[in-house]
Amino acid sequence: QVQLVESGGGLVQPGGSLRLSCGASGFAFAFSSYDMNWYRQAPGKERELVATSTGYYGLTNYADSVKGRFTVSRDNTNNTVSLQMSSLKPEDTAVYYCHAHRPGYSILYDSWGQGTQVTVSS
Repeated sequence: QVQLVESGGGLVQPGGSLRLSCGASGFAFAFSSYDMNWYRQAPGKERELVATSTGYYGLTNYADSVKGRFTVSRDNTNNTVSLQMSSLKPEDTAVYYCHAHRPGYSILYDSWGQGTQVTVSS
């Protein structure tokens, strides 16, 4: 059974930094073959894709709203993916979710973490 466990959320002042981590276990295939994504959902808003680290090649993509401020990275040896967030803004406040998808497979097989709260406020 796949488990994704996020950590590192909290309260930070505008302009500050946080690092989120997601530990993965129970994958049927090599962790390196999965697209690992970070999503976020703010109150009253739809869940949005924030950052992606693709499987196999580890290419990265970012939402325009976080480009240049957030960095996604992965450690395929330890089955972890991280999201380094800097220059945080109040509008970054949301629950952040780790998500795994294996390319070529149905989204029915996707996995989600439980989420970690990030609050940016003075």
